[in-house]
Amino acid sequence: MEVILKEDVAKLGSRGDVVKVAEGFGRNYLLPRKLAIEASKGNKAVIEQMKAATVRRTAKEKSSAEALAKQLDGVSVSFERRSGEHEQLFGSVTSGDIADALAKKGFELDRRKIQLHEPLKTVGEFTVPIKLHKDVTAHLKVVIEKEAAE
Repeated sequence: MEVILKEDVAKLGSRGDVVKVAEGFGRNYLLPRKLAIEASKGNKAVIEQMKAATVRRTAKEKSSAEALAKQLDGVSVSFERRSGEHEQLFGSVTSGDIADALAKKGFELDRRKIQLHEPLKTVGEFTVPIKLHKDVTAHLKVVIEKEAAE
């Protein structure tokens, strides 16, 4: 089955691409989620308009992502957490925690853009990549300190 992608789909293609997919994947996943349309003669005429719009949109998204990356440059967030022996935390610092801390500083970011492979579970200083656009990645300094004993 041939489909035209309306959105970027990981490991498949980007907006406007005509790709060949399995019948079930196209019919049960891509089409109901409005990620793609069937590649018919009428729809193929729409591809050119979609590609032109995509180029404009991508350029705009990339420039806004680069501006945000410059603003994030040098920004750091810190957390105070209880910890036990060997600087291990009771709990962890997740991408959601980092997104909330950034929101308090005025940066509205989706937690899924924060590329934290696994939660931070030790005291220390970490550099966390934030993927703002497919070509733009900012780096954020995260400091986790030991909570003062009562």
